[in-house]
Amino acid sequence: MSTTPHRLSVIIPVYNERGTIEEIVRRVLAAPLDGVEKEVILVDDGSTDGTRDILRQMQAKQAAAMHIVFHEFNQGKGAAIRTGLHHISGDLVVIQDADLEYDPREYGVLIQPILEGKADVVYGSRFLGSHRVFNFLHMLGNKFLTLITNLLYNTILTDMETCYKVFRSAVFKDIKIRANRFDFEPEITAKILKRGYRVFEVPISYNGRDADEGKKISAWRDGLPALWALIKYRFIE
Repeated sequence: MSTTPHRLSVIIPVYNERGTIEEIVRRVLAAPLDGVEKEVILVDDGSTDGTRDILRQMQAKQAAAMHIVFHEFNQGKGAAIRTGLHHISGDLVVIQDADLEYDPREYGVLIQPILEGKADVVYGSRFLGSHRVFNFLHMLGNKFLTLITNLLYNTILTDMETCYKVFRSAVFKDIKIRANRFDFEPEITAKILKRGYRVFEVPISYNGRDADEGKKISAWRDGLPALWALIKYRFIE
């Protein structure tokens, strides 16, 4: 294992998460990582529910290793991640949703294969770990898109749509992301697999929420663009 000091950049795209944003930031900052520094990049994607006011209060406190960026209007998760990528300084980067579905205490498990030199990218699989019993249609859509990914790219992923993706920063910066919305997930996966990067999966826990609790992704509205992205990037770029 490398003894070189590491820094983990945590990109958090945020849109209308007034009820969870303070808690998720607290959890990210408190996540234990031996010998690895953290920096947090929050990108507010045009929130209209008061989230921006909370973030401005955080910004005024000038917390160490925290950068907050504001989009003037809502552009989508992919666009927020692209913005966040311009602000990272770490040699590792992880995507963190602003709700409480994913547990930052699992960062150590996620980055371990990269620190050991086994992987360039690590996916946290919700289907390999413990999880709340969540929406059947979302599960079915995830399984279907993962199956299409495996067929098109000759791989054996179990959870292509997972938020928890960790990259060596050099890998992430090498890939041009065009997606603005949730089709970020299939696009980044397709381009990683086509380039032959070493991808590991590790089990993670998952506390899924439904639409009544604020979940924004739609199985139908976002599923078709995701399917098209998988097919399209199999043959271009």
